[in-house]
Amino acid sequence: MTATVRVEIEGAVSGDVFRSLQWWLAEEPELRGRVRLVQEPMRPDSLGGWPEALTVVLAPGGAVVVLASAVVAWARRQSVGNVVCKLIRSDGTEVEVSAPLARSLGTVDEVRALVESLTRQLGSEAASGPHTGE
Repeated sequence: MTATVRVEIEGAVSGDVFRSLQWWLAEEPELRGRVRLVQEPMRPDSLGGWPEALTVVLAPGGAVVVLASAVVAWARRQSVGNVVCKLIRSDGTEVEVSAPLARSLGTVDEVRALVESLTRQLGSEAASGPHTGE
C-alpha cells in the first residue's frame, strides 16, 4: 500500500527552491517518478501557477527513511535564508526540518539522529498506509 506526503517549504522561497528540492528527491532511486510539483491555480495576470508544494508517493519498505534522509541532505545544502521544509502526512501529522538546524549538525551521528527522529515522527503509516487493525 502507498501513501502520499505533502512537502511544503516556508521562508524566502522562489519557484527555483521548489524545483531544486523536486530534483534532489527525484535523484533518489526509491523516489524516482514519485515526486510531483503542485502549483497554485493560475492567476489572470500571470503566465503560470506558482509552486506551492511537492507531493511524494511513498511505497512500503523504507521510503520514509529515504525521504527524511534526502530532505535533511537538501536542507544542509541551502546556504542562505531560513528555509523550513514541512513533511505532512495525509492524516495531518507534520514534521519540520529547518535549513539552519540541518546546517548546524556537525557529525554524522547528529545527522543520523535527526533522520531517525523525522522517520519516527512520520511513522510507518506514511509508508504502509493506515493500520486497519486486521
